[in-house]
Amino acid sequence: MMGMGKEQFRDRDIFIDYDFEDVMFRYEPGSRRFFRKFYGESKEDEVPYDNRLLNDAMQFGDETDAKTYQVGKPQPD
Repeated sequence: MMGMGKEQFRDRDIFIDYDFEDVMFRYEPGSRRFFRKFYGESKEDEVPYDNRLLNDAMQFGDETDAKTYQVGKPQPD
């Protein structure tokens, strides 16, 4: 697991896969907002920067790409 430093959240879209909790996050630098999408779901929800699950993902998750985030991942059995 790689973890991400705050310096990476400056001027580009960031996508994080946190498979331990079956969730992915997206950072939008223009609005400085974070969004969350659980595996098996197509909709995303905005989350505050101090959301615990988001911060766990930033610390223990892996960066992924836009396509993986957009397509999503299936809910594990």
